[in-house]
Amino acid sequence: MMRQNLKKVEHIKQDESMKMFPYAFGLNNSSGNSAKRPKPKLVYLLLFTLVSSCFVFAPHLFYFPYPSALFLIDSSIKEIEDRVSQNITEPPKPSKNEESISCDRTGYRSDICFMKGDIRTHSPSSSIFLYTSSDDHVSQEIIKPYTRKWETSIMDTIGELKLVKLSGDKHSCQVTHEVPAVLFSTGGYTGNLYHEFNDGLIPLFITSKRYNRKVVFVIAEYHKWWEMKYGDVISQLSDYPLIDFTKDKRTHCFKEAIVGLKIHGELTVDPSQMQDDRTTITEFKNLLDQAYRPRINVLDAAEERRFKGKAAKRRNAKKPKLALFSRTGSRAITNEDQMVKLAQRIGFQVEVLRPDKTTELAKIYRVLNSSTVMVGVHGAAMTHFLFMKPGGVFIQIIPLGTDWAAETYYGEPAKKLGLDYIGYKILPRESSLYEQYDKNDPILRDPRSITQKGWQFTKGIYLTKQQVRLDLRRFKKILSDAYAKSNR
Repeated sequence: MMRQNLKKVEHIKQDESMKMFPYAFGLNNSSGNSAKRPKPKLVYLLLFTLVSSCFVFAPHLFYFPYPSALFLIDSSIKEIEDRVSQNITEPPKPSKNEESISCDRTGYRSDICFMKGDIRTHSPSSSIFLYTSSDDHVSQEIIKPYTRKWETSIMDTIGELKLVKLSGDKHSCQVTHEVPAVLFSTGGYTGNLYHEFNDGLIPLFITSKRYNRKVVFVIAEYHKWWEMKYGDVISQLSDYPLIDFTKDKRTHCFKEAIVGLKIHGELTVDPSQMQDDRTTITEFKNLLDQAYRPRINVLDAAEERRFKGKAAKRRNAKKPKLALFSRTGSRAITNEDQMVKLAQRIGFQVEVLRPDKTTELAKIYRVLNSSTVMVGVHGAAMTHFLFMKPGGVFIQIIPLGTDWAAETYYGEPAKKLGLDYIGYKILPRESSLYEQYDKNDPILRDPRSITQKGWQFTKGIYLTKQQVRLDLRRFKKILSDAYAKSNR
């Protein structure tokens, strides 16, 4: 098409020049037939007249108060080129090298597919079409764009997307995008803070960072509450509105798309797998700071007005702040009040956090970002260590049977963020299970032999039926060490 247009333009250029300077092309003004050769005398007369004119009008020859003839030709051609381009209803067809669907299914945690060319969404059929300029046979890839590929039970709840390469009739573009798309699912374990960050936000950061916010996020199994909860973070990753793939029935057209998300591990960013090998989890932490800082400034100003200038003095008090995540029910600290008083006697300013699903994340971020120590029992709330400044102290209380998960999901990632991590493993007598089982029972004596039986045993015994009663004399040493580190 483009080659045809260029030929058309060249032809028009020639026609225009012929019209304006017919004798230069051997044509007369009245017809397209070849003009007769002019008589020599007439030619000599014309030459003599032209030379004579040069002497008379020389001062004016190179002054053009109006566009020159050459400029008029260029203007005409430009107008024609614009007219030709406006007649093109479809974008130029990409070459075969620019039309592709390729999928990487080697990852243990997720599949990811890359599309390039004339890409068009069709949500009623859960399809994304790639239209080609060739007559190749139809090919198709199936993908579930969620990052827990190995976990069959949860992946069974994730809807499939069909990536179809074909030629033929196209769905007309109702929305045309000049930037790439990243398509992913907010289904699965979304609703659990750990999974929202580990399976969603951090992989989204990893996958989309290369586009520097010039990217559109298309979401399968979209939830409005998710957008409201994480809108501040999403705005740091994309300059464009989210698209609800299922409900938005319009045909969205892209030139490039990534379907699925890259994931590097538990709450982490592996620099060796990034396009920029200097990118780490610290950069994600900085992104969170940029996302929540405007809201934190508003909260600080409101507090200043409420306390008439005393709030800043209180925030700047010399006492280091300890943030304690409180639990009720399973894995709760049954002597929490005594533990708080112990921390206060040691010298901490203690803030007890009891967040629920309606708690604004910016408020929690504000507390954690100004705290030198964070304490909590192993569970999804420990994901909040991402809100702490590097150099802070993170104390995770580890109930029986949760050693591996506590270290893998939170301990090791916290170290990568630059936190001083302390894992406090409780003794059997600090567990409520100590009152329920014989002291020689493997549940108390050898939790690993139980957890190796499978997730259901771990969850049923150690996660849902266990509470913690801290040995405060033993725990005092942990708090004292943390206090000393806070005052370095």
